[in-house]
Amino acid sequence: MQSINKTTDVSVIILGSGTCVPSLSRSSCSVLMQTGSNKLLFDAGPGTMGRLLEAGVTIFDITHIFFSHLHPDHTGELVPFLFANKYPDGTRRKRPLTICGGTGFLAFYNQLKMIYNQWIDGAGKLTISEFSHTGSDSYQFDGFTINTVPVQHRDESIAFKVTALNGTTMVYSGDTDYSENLIGLAENTDLFICESALPDHLKADGHLTPSLAGQMATLANVKKLVLTHFYPECENVDIEKQCRKTYAGPLVLAKDLMTINLDT
Repeated sequence: MQSINKTTDVSVIILGSGTCVPSLSRSSCSVLMQTGSNKLLFDAGPGTMGRLLEAGVTIFDITHIFFSHLHPDHTGELVPFLFANKYPDGTRRKRPLTICGGTGFLAFYNQLKMIYNQWIDGAGKLTISEFSHTGSDSYQFDGFTINTVPVQHRDESIAFKVTALNGTTMVYSGDTDYSENLIGLAENTDLFICESALPDHLKADGHLTPSLAGQMATLANVKKLVLTHFYPECENVDIEKQCRKTYAGPLVLAKDLMTINLDT
């Protein structure tokens, strides 16, 4: 698989570029970012573990999972992921696993644990954290920094900005409508991974279209824009042409297992 040119310390792979709609070519939402010795998942919709294996990564390699919101196409693989970490006896995971989400995520996990009990307890290597949805927040982890802002989708919805030790930045929008918060978060970022769920003429509340995503990317002066989270209605439309109405910079239309080059 193609390596990242900018630095050997940072890489990004689109694991799932689709939605809740079953597809052989587009798994549900998930992005993998490696920064230093950390492997970060952003959302884990159904199919994420299979895509990880196709990318040459095991579940035991993942050090952090960040959930943008609680819809099933973003969280559906959480229970299977934690259950699989128990196999065969919980000893295969050597590094702790940190899982974070927005306001309400702790209650969400605790409700799942009431159903699945010890099968999703992380074998003693699990930390669950909750980010605020009330404003912009910054969190320092070992080897990278996470900044979050609330976005327009659900009450708990947040977008993430990752800053690696070498200064490389990536913003992951999660699901959102047009958002001034997100524009501010993505300002001058190296890589902006942004949902573009439906074509311009099918705009739906709580989601972006290619031209709206392009408009935000232009206002934020991002260095590279990646559009993702495509519903089937996008497949027969010129998404790039719609985005080019508002954005002239480097543009990538996400596909599953695509490695994103941060250098150009």
